[in-house]
Amino acid sequence: MKHASPFSIPNIRRYIAFKVLFNSRFYYPVFTILFLDFGLTVAQFAILNSVWAATIVLAEVPSGALADIIGRKRLLVFATLTMVVEVGMISFVPTSDLSLVFYVFLINRILSGLAEAAASGADEALAYDALKEQGNPDDWGRVLEVLARFQSLGFVVAMGTGAALYDPRLMEIFCRFFGFHLSLTQEITMRFPLYATFILSFFACAATMGMEEIGQTAANSATDSGAGAHPLTRISQVKQAFGLTFEAGSWIFKTPFVLSVILFGMLFDGIIRMVITLSSQYYRMIHLPESLFGIIGSMVAMLGLVIPRIARKIAEQKAPAQGLWITAILTISGLTFMSFFWPWTGLLPAFVTFSAMYFNGFFVSFYLNRETASEQRATVLSFKGLSYNLSYGMLGIGYALLLKIKKQALESGISPESFKLDPAMVENLVFKESFVWFPGTFFVGFVLLCLVYFLFLKNKISKKTAKKDS
Repeated sequence: MKHASPFSIPNIRRYIAFKVLFNSRFYYPVFTILFLDFGLTVAQFAILNSVWAATIVLAEVPSGALADIIGRKRLLVFATLTMVVEVGMISFVPTSDLSLVFYVFLINRILSGLAEAAASGADEALAYDALKEQGNPDDWGRVLEVLARFQSLGFVVAMGTGAALYDPRLMEIFCRFFGFHLSLTQEITMRFPLYATFILSFFACAATMGMEEIGQTAANSATDSGAGAHPLTRISQVKQAFGLTFEAGSWIFKTPFVLSVILFGMLFDGIIRMVITLSSQYYRMIHLPESLFGIIGSMVAMLGLVIPRIARKIAEQKAPAQGLWITAILTISGLTFMSFFWPWTGLLPAFVTFSAMYFNGFFVSFYLNRETASEQRATVLSFKGLSYNLSYGMLGIGYALLLKIKKQALESGISPESFKLDPAMVENLVFKESFVWFPGTFFVGFVLLCLVYFLFLKNKISKKTAKKDS
């Protein structure tokens, strides 16, 4: 049955609900300080996030291949059930034993990484295949546009509500307004954003459980749930998953356009995501009060209400190169002007940079889904996620080494005046001096990718296009 509107397709509606519920976590605005309030050190926090990133990298592509074989719905249900467990663990862990707290958070990071990897690729593939079978695949741009709007709204609500739930004074005022006179401490309210996310995880579960398999994965899932669920069959499926992984990887390298989209996408994503990670420090350096950080995060999220509509028109009416150049100009100009650290007005180039992230996400999803066959879509999208996390991780290691070298240089006497500065001022100076690394790295990376494209990939793309037309 063909649907006139993509949003009348159940899988599309549930896909949007899943994306919003899975990603709009109330503890995000207080993520770092939440870990520290549980008694963890900054070093432990860094270790835990390294474990999270490593888990995603190791599980990303195999999970996508398994989704294509045993069913995308099963992977999504696994992801949301894992979300319930990993959020529930840290919501109720006692803080009396710091060793126990660390190991619980370690398990939390591993489970969170597995959930991210399981959901990555399988969710888009399930939604796109439903659109292809029950509607018009040309409407995928509209779906992405609406998804971005709802995700932005969800992020705005999560940022504002999460920060409010975390504040004991604000919670006391809220309780008094409703006639409850309670004395709240930070130790109590620090769990409120976790409780809210824990409740949200059950709704995410409901969204995935209502999804339906489409096409070949539906047949695979039905076979597996019956007599095929023998242990030997499971082993065979795992082997098949890795075989499909290598096939998808080979197809990507043999498909120059798809390879180009992933390479440029990982460059944009890695650089901009690293800047977003450090955004609170940047805001301090341009003299913005911390009380505005939550509002600024909400304003950034609201870019998702506007940009997807613009990106869809570009993707549907213009050549892919048009979107590439627009995203590149926004990125290089935003990063360059951010490196001047203008007080207050430095927020404008930050918004320009963050807007490039929305354009990049839309264009990459649009073109990859259009070019990839249904039977390997989840695997290919997982390759995209793998490349993004590798890019982010490598850039993070490089930037951490740069900070260490610059700090050692300042403290060793190369800049004698630094001895007059306190440690916080040294950290600020190092951060400010090293920020130019971001526009510089992006420019060099973009030029190198352009050279690779024009020297090795452009002719192959032209030949494949000519074959299709003939």
